[in-house]
Amino acid sequence: MTTHELAAELGRRLAAAGQRVTVAESCTGGGVASALTAIPGSSAWFDLSVVTYSNEAKQRLLGVPEATLLAHGAVSLPVAAAMAEGARKLAGADWAMSVTGIAGPGGGTVDKPVGTVCFGLAHAAGTEVARCHFAGDRDAVREQAVLWVLRFFLSCLSGQGEAVVR
Repeated sequence: MTTHELAAELGRRLAAAGQRVTVAESCTGGGVASALTAIPGSSAWFDLSVVTYSNEAKQRLLGVPEATLLAHGAVSLPVAAAMAEGARKLAGADWAMSVTGIAGPGGGTVDKPVGTVCFGLAHAAGTEVARCHFAGDRDAVREQAVLWVLRFFLSCLSGQGEAVVR
């Protein structure tokens, strides 16, 4: 499925369930929110998006604990979880997706090379997280991350998620 098709399917399912979603993004810079709001009628099921590039913004707007950032770094499963949980709380939404990663071309390390992206999905039953590595340049990593998180959310809505539940 294309990004547009995934976003449209998510919208149909959320609207049918009377639920709303919010998004917290870092490396995708609003790409997930853009994909969702490209769907006509998305205001019925999309609430808000927060792009928090700096650690300070992650703390201030999403409530990501400084200790979590210091212990694990911004690109980590614990931070992805905290971002999703903070966004869900901020919006009062049923669901919240988060994306934090290293799109490049710089910023990578041996442990976290360029293309490393962590995702979170917070909902009433808990928070699921996943980590992926994408190949390509900055634009390719960002596009793949948007596509992946939409698929991740759709698979979780379908009860087929393969992530770690916190």
